Amino acid sequence: MKPRILIVDDDRDHAESVADILVGHNYEIEIALTGEKALERFRTVDFDVTLMDVRLPGMNGVQTFFEFRKVRPDAQVILMSGFSVEKLISEALNGGALGILHKPFDSGELIKALKAVKPRGLILVADDDQQCAGRTKDVLISSGYRVEVACTGEEAKEKLLIRSCDCLILDLQLPLLSALQVYLGLGGQLPSVPTILLVPEFAAETHFAESVVANRVLVKPFDPAVLLEAVTVLLESHRAAAA
Repeated sequence: MKPRILIVDDDRDHAESVADILVGHNYEIEIALTGEKALERFRTVDFDVTLMDVRLPGMNGVQTFFEFRKVRPDAQVILMSGFSVEKLISEALNGGALGILHKPFDSGELIKALKAVKPRGLILVADDDQQCAGRTKDVLISSGYRVEVACTGEEAKEKLLIRSCDCLILDLQLPLLSALQVYLGLGGQLPSVPTILLVPEFAAETHFAESVVANRVLVKPFDPAVLLEAVTVLLESHRAAAA
């Protein structure tokens, strides 16, 4: 599937010239001429990256960026600016914008900036502890991951069968269909997914978890930083092995 890019720029000529460059590099493009129109499209379409002009009529690019983050906290935005607007740019960069392209920029700079954007991984958190699952989801989303939650092994199985997940975070104490059945793939029915197993502190399952070929084991409660490190290492090693 082609990466989907939203270009937000009130200068139609500039927006269309950027679009022509990206179409030639196999990107799928949409253009919005105002922040309001961009926000309307962003609510309904899952764009991979947005190229956002800072100076827009009405709602400016930085305001639009923060509205994007309210809709999807993992929104990936690169700012474009031909003016000196350091304060606005600083606010957006501090708020999580990916970077700034100074207009006019050449095609090499544009493609380099887009290629530097890491694809957002989809992580399935399978945990019947709603508080723990909620905290895990918040930590992952704040770091740019897309997240889905399953509260039972059966629900995890259904999601794995219909969605392509990059990582599974699996609590070994799931109700109904057991976590072990999910992890072992139900006799080959489920796709192989890099997995982090969650086990309760001092539980007997910990020894079993360490004996199976899981990519990582975390003992609950765990430090969010340790979780993020585990996910990062797991995804990077998986992508390297697939390359």
